[in-house]
Amino acid sequence: MNTSSDSLRDSMPRDTVAPPHPRPADTTAGHPAPNRPAEPVPPDGSAVTGARPIAGASLDLSGVTYRYGRSGAGIGPLDLHVKPGEFITVVGPSGSGKSTLLSLLSGFLHPQQGDIRLGGQPVRGPHPALTLVQQESALFPWLTVGGNVAFGLGKLGRPERLQRVAEALKLVGLPGYEARRPHELSGGQRQRISIARALAVKPGLLLLDEPFSALDHATRTTLADELMAIWWDQKITVVFVTHQLEEALHLSQRVVALRQGEIALDAPSKELSVGALRRILGE
Repeated sequence: MNTSSDSLRDSMPRDTVAPPHPRPADTTAGHPAPNRPAEPVPPDGSAVTGARPIAGASLDLSGVTYRYGRSGAGIGPLDLHVKPGEFITVVGPSGSGKSTLLSLLSGFLHPQQGDIRLGGQPVRGPHPALTLVQQESALFPWLTVGGNVAFGLGKLGRPERLQRVAEALKLVGLPGYEARRPHELSGGQRQRISIARALAVKPGLLLLDEPFSALDHATRTTLADELMAIWWDQKITVVFVTHQLEEALHLSQRVVALRQGEIALDAPSKELSVGALRRILGE
């Protein structure tokens, strides 16, 4: 998962997904569903950052199955299509298969049955057109911020590496931080650097595994809104895994709910509420 393929990026349409919309209030649960903030870019799609947009890749799962030993735990068969530039969240209780799904999408596990394709190309291992941001920032303490963000750019020349790092840091709101060290940063800033490192390779698909779970509520909310702005600005395809139902509804265009390794729901976020999700998940 280092640099994305030029041919793959160039083949991806950039404007296939509509912007997010507000959703109705959740009256059944007694709590209103969160409203989306104002769109971070104008309707014409002009960039707010000046960074070169990242082209999102389509994602297709067909009959994907992975089961663990005699217990039968795991997922599948799953069928799922994510359009280029779409933002989906995946929710479900512990043991529902969220981590297994991410491991399959990132290429660290191989389906026992079925097929996974990114931009029409089969995923048979860690793929150069996707990146994964995990719960912990996992920065290298001996490298500067610039060195951490540039970690996956080794095949590029120095001028392009520097440009990619500067663009990625600008996207996450930390321009000029190249010379700082991880220990000088707050938890929120470290996670921003993790996201910048993922964006620097210009992936076709960004996978996020509860990236804000270790942060306080205020920082979590701020980063969630910043992630939405980056997604809408860059037209990147995003799969975001979370336990937080409110977060799932706030962030994405679609929610995929897993239960016992199967898709219990796949619906537009604007048609859902926290109460509906809780009923579907049996909470």
